[in-house]
Amino acid sequence: MAIETLSFTVRPVDGTDHALSDAVFAHMCAAGAHDLPDFPPPCRHRFDTMFRVPRVGHETRRWAAVTPDGDVAGLLTLDLTTIDNLDSAEMEISVLPGLRRRGIGRDLYRLGVDFLRERGRRRIFAFAPVSLPGAPRDEAGARFAEAMGMTNALDDVRRRLDVTTLDRAVLDTLAAEARAKADGYTLLRWRRTPEEYLDDIAYLEGRLSTDAPMGDLVWEPEKIDSSRLRAVEDVREAYGQRTFSAAARHDASGRIVAWTFIQQDASVRDQAWQGITIVRPDHRGHRLGMLVKVENLRYALEALPGLRHVDTWNAAANAHMIGINEAMGFAPVDAWLNLQQEI
Repeated sequence: MAIETLSFTVRPVDGTDHALSDAVFAHMCAAGAHDLPDFPPPCRHRFDTMFRVPRVGHETRRWAAVTPDGDVAGLLTLDLTTIDNLDSAEMEISVLPGLRRRGIGRDLYRLGVDFLRERGRRRIFAFAPVSLPGAPRDEAGARFAEAMGMTNALDDVRRRLDVTTLDRAVLDTLAAEARAKADGYTLLRWRRTPEEYLDDIAYLEGRLSTDAPMGDLVWEPEKIDSSRLRAVEDVREAYGQRTFSAAARHDASGRIVAWTFIQQDASVRDQAWQGITIVRPDHRGHRLGMLVKVENLRYALEALPGLRHVDTWNAAANAHMIGINEAMGFAPVDAWLNLQQEI
């Protein structure tokens, strides 16, 4: 059976053409609703702001495949790191469900590869969901990436906490058990990192790319210092993101030795993302990971009365953090492939 071809023009997206920006945002909403129906819609405030306030240490370029009617059939996004991992980039391609298998994704992929090669990049990464037993997921993105020659370098699993069924008594028990092992530490909360703890948090965040399971991903440790950390916070605030952090301070040294955060986009009220949770190696064994995660969940619940779901990702091999999350009530939703390719 012949597949109908589609005429389209590839146009760069830089935020200056408001009609094109509107069409791109509509495309993101439609593709996301199909591929990830339990995700919240994209945040329009963040989308508009990122054209004039780029992420720290990142250069983002976008191209849209535009039909004669002005609709966006496909979207290519390239994220080039500019501080570390200078030979790599992240690629994201989306095509409207009804227009797939017509060559749009393949053309955008080739455009992206050519652009990255010209910029001296020789490796691309992508992130794609796949199904877990009993939880079907449209795997078009993963299958397309594999057809382009990308291979999976690390298995992740997304877990979701349903706040409406959260057992607060279980949280109390987990916190009490952790506190019994954490003598000599003080819990702190903040929305913006206090100046006196910037160096400690920068050190902890910098350890993520060395301490977390990385599988076969070719990724060098990120260079994070206090100025970069503060700049990242400034960008998040410009995007309207709400961030909640909890940390454990070692009383004897005054240093922050464990930290976690939860984040919510400006346009969302019922969902949030659980971000990094990390403990300094020389302070592990005191249940600090559990302690800060429970404390921070309580913090977010107090501040966000409309919160209903919290999503988080863990490497499938990260048994310790998975154990903490599942004890709190997080349950698997889908698996994710960390795809990689030398170009």
